[in-house]
Amino acid sequence: MSDITDYAAAGVRGLAPYKPGKPVAELQREYGVADAIKLASNENPLGASPRAREAAAATLDEAGIYPDGGGFALRGRIADHHGVAAEQVTLGNGSSDPLAFAVEVFVTPGDEVVYSAHAFALYPLLTQAAGARGVEVPTTAGYGHDLEAMAAAITDRTRVVFVANPNNPTGTRVGASALRNFLERVPGHTLAVVDEAYFEYARDLDSDYPDASAWLAEFPNLLVTRTFSKLHGLAGLRVGYGLSSPAVADLLNRVRPPFNVNAPAQAAALAAMDDAEHLAASLEANREGMAQLEAGLRERGLDWIPSVGNFLTFDTGGDAGEVHEALLRQGVILRPMGEYGLPRHLRATIGRTADNERLLTALDRALAETGRR
Repeated sequence: MSDITDYAAAGVRGLAPYKPGKPVAELQREYGVADAIKLASNENPLGASPRAREAAAATLDEAGIYPDGGGFALRGRIADHHGVAAEQVTLGNGSSDPLAFAVEVFVTPGDEVVYSAHAFALYPLLTQAAGARGVEVPTTAGYGHDLEAMAAAITDRTRVVFVANPNNPTGTRVGASALRNFLERVPGHTLAVVDEAYFEYARDLDSDYPDASAWLAEFPNLLVTRTFSKLHGLAGLRVGYGLSSPAVADLLNRVRPPFNVNAPAQAAALAAMDDAEHLAASLEANREGMAQLEAGLRERGLDWIPSVGNFLTFDTGGDAGEVHEALLRQGVILRPMGEYGLPRHLRATIGRTADNERLLTALDRALAETGRR
């Protein structure tokens, strides 16, 4: 008798699903620890702004009514922020939506998708699900995108090239002139996707960090993605967007599911964009926390990859799994980087001062338990 699963798309049958960070409740249940902290998913430790929470709550009286399927107000506000037309905006359930739409629209079985090693795990997952061939390009010596090699990897079959700037999980970035030169080399048959999920953090920490959305008029094959999950603290509401030419956005919006961004998320995103005080406080907390963790790692003789995000990926001096397990037993959740090709590394989200200190204290014990101190 036939098994229905045998008829699933070949790319999906062999797919390993994306693994999110371990939730606090799960850790406490499995390990019997209390007061666990999670520094694994690059969330804003200050959370959502008071204005965003109030705006989201105000929509609940109409929870029985579908949200605005076109996101008229939010698309208009985003368009004004970037100086583009609303027709150039594609709303998403997080920025993962427009990334997925790009592959769904432009990639067919047998096509190629180019991305860097040690880049966001979603890129190869989307590629494989589409039945396409992933072309992973080695990084530079500093774990950054090698844009020269990525441009050289583009062929007549390449339909999408992903550039995460800054990159998750390494925190590396490419500068303005390098990125622009790369975009000039991307042929018209390839969609260049610049993933700027950590844009605000990078802009705050690095004056040479570019805003790719400023180049949309010059590159009709450019898609720039942003999210409200990071600096704006709306990870639980899932809202992001893509910016592109009207022609590309029209195609992306054809495959966008109806009502993919719910009413509380739309309202919270609108309010979050206007809460300058909360955004400034979040950036300040990130700067201070980054300096705190860098100093702590330096004192412990551990190397890290310099980051312009809200996280640090550091070398544990050996198999990171052992240190990760030792940290879990102390109620501290980080993200192991083995699935990203970095088996010695853990990624730590920049948290509040007390949480950063707790991580460093737990790290001392973990290193001692694993014989690395």
